[in-house]
Amino acid sequence: MTPLDRFIRSLRERQAAPHVPRGARLLDVGCGDGHFIRRLGPQVHDSVGIDPDVDETAVEGKDPRAIAANPYRLIRGRFPDDLDAVGQFDVIAMLAVFEHFTNTDRPRVVEACRRLLRPGGRVVMTVPAAAVDRIVDVLISLRLAQGMDIESHHGYDPEETPRLFDGFRLARRERFEFGLNHLFVLER
Repeated sequence: MTPLDRFIRSLRERQAAPHVPRGARLLDVGCGDGHFIRRLGPQVHDSVGIDPDVDETAVEGKDPRAIAANPYRLIRGRFPDDLDAVGQFDVIAMLAVFEHFTNTDRPRVVEACRRLLRPGGRVVMTVPAAAVDRIVDVLISLRLAQGMDIESHHGYDPEETPRLFDGFRLARRERFEFGLNHLFVLER
């Protein structure tokens, strides 16, 4: 991860964090190394992260960063297929993740969110504007960015989000990063 990748991740996390209530049980889809869960610290508890690229040393409580103040578990796998019986959550975070699901998979992802959220729970997600794909291509060619997995974006239009999450209440929607990113908070 380059310094620019870390900076952009920090901007997304800063937008999302206020929408995770204190004491929440969090599922972080596309968690990477669990950075967002650790950033929230004792604000969340008994959290789970899932990502196909989780480092094996971080899986199933072997991560030395899983301290008593913030126990969490990271699972190597794809959401929702590889998520075992983990119960329900207060918040499901998908930061720069939803655009990586195909059009075919998105309804399954939304249904999994519906099933895994407690009543009143929320999905907190960020998705980039379509123009970001071209910008990231340039940043990667200049070696300023590397951790953005742009080749797996599937042409997602953020305007589709409220329609796809039919039955959820759109509690908040805002643009950030000069309009290049969108935050959605959707309540069950």
